[in-house]
Amino acid sequence: MTSKTSSAVQFRQLVASPVKFRLFMLAKLPMAYMADLRVASISEEQAQVTIPYKYLNKNPFNSIYFACLSMAAELSTGVLCMMHVYKSAPVVSMLVVHMEADFTKKAVGKITFACEDGKAILEAVETTKATGEGVTVDTVSIGTDEQGDKVAEFRYTWSLKAKRK
Repeated sequence: MTSKTSSAVQFRQLVASPVKFRLFMLAKLPMAYMADLRVASISEEQAQVTIPYKYLNKNPFNSIYFACLSMAAELSTGVLCMMHVYKSAPVVSMLVVHMEADFTKKAVGKITFACEDGKAILEAVETTKATGEGVTVDTVSIGTDEQGDKVAEFRYTWSLKAKRK
């Protein structure tokens, strides 16, 4: 097993631990913790994050506030970035540099955001590590409700850059 694969497996084990990941969110992403975001699944290529409709994340129109939806969508893309830069040598920094969204249906109930851009993210990480240059990668996260209907689509552009000493 390569060290890259090993670190990805280690990261997925951390995310899969409800206690460890909730403590991480409480320390580093307190709003995500309060909104009750959950990583439902994660693999090398895809991640799914859920957000429930509840008092703390609702809007006056009785649906989930768009900023909370954005938080869940960003986490579905960001957790893939985090996995691919986890314990990376050299260290790779990551930052959202652009975001767009389309909303297609009222978001009520449990919404699941899925991103399937893990392969593109991994290629971008490997490129910045090899060249030392900053790279961007475009990711898409699709949010669906419990009936499987699309409620929103978010597009994030991540900037990745290997840090040289």
